[in-house]
Amino acid sequence: MKAAIRSKYCFPNQIKIENIDKPIPNEGEILIKVYATTVNRTDCANLTAKPFIMRFVLGLFKPRKTILGTDFAGEVVSESEKYNLGEKVFGFTDTGSESQAEYMIVKDDELFPIPEKIDYKQAASSLEGAHYAYTFIHKVDIKDGQKILINGATGGIGSALLQFVRQYNVQITATCNTKNIELIRSLGADKIIDYTKEDFTNDKDKYDFIFDAVGKSTFAKCKPLLKEKGIYISSELGPYSQNILYAITSFFTNQKVIFPIPYDKKKTIPFIRNLLKEGKFKPVIDREYEIEDIAKAYEYVMQGQKTGNVVINIYNTNLKATGRV
Repeated sequence: MKAAIRSKYCFPNQIKIENIDKPIPNEGEILIKVYATTVNRTDCANLTAKPFIMRFVLGLFKPRKTILGTDFAGEVVSESEKYNLGEKVFGFTDTGSESQAEYMIVKDDELFPIPEKIDYKQAASSLEGAHYAYTFIHKVDIKDGQKILINGATGGIGSALLQFVRQYNVQITATCNTKNIELIRSLGADKIIDYTKEDFTNDKDKYDFIFDAVGKSTFAKCKPLLKEKGIYISSELGPYSQNILYAITSFFTNQKVIFPIPYDKKKTIPFIRNLLKEGKFKPVIDREYEIEDIAKAYEYVMQGQKTGNVVINIYNTNLKATGRV
């Protein structure tokens, strides 16, 4: 089978597409034929081991897993007590599921059925960003009439988070660039700030919650926008990892910083799956690549300008890449 390989932490141009043996599942494992995966922020961190803290999870000197990939959507192709042959399934492991390959092995309790009418590309695009977006809304108590600001509403996390927040009766302000204004409006933003033309931290409104989905701002910059008991959550540690310190010290202040430690995927993916099933969440797809061009996908994602998700069509005779690369 073909697989995207890196034997050491590296840059995208050092990823190799190699032909290797198809894995053989053990008891309690299932062989999956992968149809789609994505390249996301977590994948980029796993590729480069940046920030350095990633090495304590992935392997200090070299990665323990050489095949890349965190999320996947595919088809069951080995016998299982829980799933039927040919059943469409998806899943996600942030420390690496080795899914950027034509076949992969997954423990049967880490798989989830893809809802009917959701294709492989949509399923794969519903995982990493939405998994982290779930954390934002479940770390706080959202009530009717509150004001919420989402910084970076066009990324994989932000575009999912905007749709999740829209399930509440609240007022949503979202930041994005000029080209994505109509997209963000269609996803449910009440007020939009074009960050290419103005600094959202100069906004005159006060917010109950500020969700920094791209982690490009700081609590210090956002503090004037928070209400007296407002809460700031960022998807990143912040410069010099100060969000961890703020989260600790804010125990003693009215305005809070919450560090969004992710929930278990056995909570997040069923939530995502239900919204997909009900038509209340539609993942945004920016570009598609074939596995042979996966280095280009990583290079694009690492520029930090993607809209939604970048899909890799791995083993899919029905869904071809669009060529928008």
